[in-house]
Amino acid sequence: MRNFTPRKYQHLAISHLVENKRAALFAKPGLGKSSSTLAALDAIYLAGESAPTIIFAPKRVAKHTWPTEVAKWREFSGYGIAPIIGTEQERLAALRRDVPLYTCNYENIAWLLDTLKGKWPFKIIVADESTKLKNLRVSVRDSKAGPYIHSEKGGSGRAGLLSKVAFHKNVERFIALTGSPSANGLKDLYGQLFFLDMGYRLGRSYGAFEQRWFERVMKHKNDKFGELRPRVGAEAEINAKIADLCLALHPKDWFPDLGELLQFTVNVELPAKARTLYNKMEKEMYIEIAQKGVEAFNAAGMTMKCRQLAAGAVYTDPENPAVWAETHDEKIQALEDIYEECGGTPLLVAYQFKSDLERLLKAFPKGVNLATDAGLKKFMAGEAQYGFGHPQSIGHGFDGMQDITNVIVFFSSDFNLEYREQIIERIGPVRQLQSGHKRKVIAYDIVAVDTIDEVVLKRLSAKCSVQEALFEAMKQKSLA
Repeated sequence: MRNFTPRKYQHLAISHLVENKRAALFAKPGLGKSSSTLAALDAIYLAGESAPTIIFAPKRVAKHTWPTEVAKWREFSGYGIAPIIGTEQERLAALRRDVPLYTCNYENIAWLLDTLKGKWPFKIIVADESTKLKNLRVSVRDSKAGPYIHSEKGGSGRAGLLSKVAFHKNVERFIALTGSPSANGLKDLYGQLFFLDMGYRLGRSYGAFEQRWFERVMKHKNDKFGELRPRVGAEAEINAKIADLCLALHPKDWFPDLGELLQFTVNVELPAKARTLYNKMEKEMYIEIAQKGVEAFNAAGMTMKCRQLAAGAVYTDPENPAVWAETHDEKIQALEDIYEECGGTPLLVAYQFKSDLERLLKAFPKGVNLATDAGLKKFMAGEAQYGFGHPQSIGHGFDGMQDITNVIVFFSSDFNLEYREQIIERIGPVRQLQSGHKRKVIAYDIVAVDTIDEVVLKRLSAKCSVQEALFEAMKQKSLA
């Protein structure tokens, strides 16, 4: 547990969230949006404003990131936090807890509203990864009882439901957090900002917003819908409209000499069936799946099978490596969340098993296999969202990737530190510097909780420490 000492830019973020009842914080990954928000909530509570707060976020973020963030800092560790996630019984149990902080994944909004039956106990709403709300399509209608929100066709159902309680009489504050507020263009801003001012700045309906700042451009004579493009001056006008509610933080403004490698762990939990299979393999070295028996004959074989199970698929025929059975897709969902968090930056994705690659290519049609000439060419042209590569295959000779991305994701890993370091270096700090890119390199490890994944990451970290110590010793020796 560490003491929380805000960086200079975090002081700005905290003040912004405290001073504005409804506010947005746009900050790139690694700038501490979560800890800044917790510090702001702490100040708000100390000033006498009442809890509880509910934090909406992607499932893994709601279940792991926020509880971990609360526990990490001494100043916030005393706050209880209840994730409203899991089975219905688990969600109901979380709601019955008397704590200042609750988290909930966006998929459970409908269930939550139905369960609360018109009551809304939460004083503060935090929308983490607020781009989840970008597809809100509503209009504000006036009545004798005051304005009310009318849902329109074509919008996100979850965002529409949340809009019904965002302006509830009990809600005192609304905080929107994201690192990519407009990854797909200015149109992404409407839904997110609506939750802050009920459309006062950008329009009382999405139609009004679109009509004021956009135009339809027909690509060809048979084009019925056209492409929505901002009108001249729209960006400046919109930015001016929302400036008082939004604070944007970018690393380049606060870190003049970028060159660090930032490493983050994204935890996922195995679903019940996958957990049962994993535990059985770990204990008995034998499982049955897809009507086939899968056996490990020694500790090394068991470790390999556990790595496969943790990744989401296990090979079922020792004579045919093309035969495998999927056990879960938690890591695939986590990878999708990472892409969204990174605001559309292409991702270099490291995998270990052929089953990983097949599943990834199926789940992400806009991803490519970097082992093929066509896939590599498409990725290097910036035309792919994901580039899938095995560390052993693309650790050498793949130059220029640092011009495409600064983010690498380890979908699955092994114990080979050399391969890991080589694939990181394809986009690493040295190459970024050589290419004139003043930006940090971000590495994500998607880790299945309580599995061999954690052991692998721990071993890699230990190897890295040993290697760093060796280099340090050699440096001192050369200077002696």
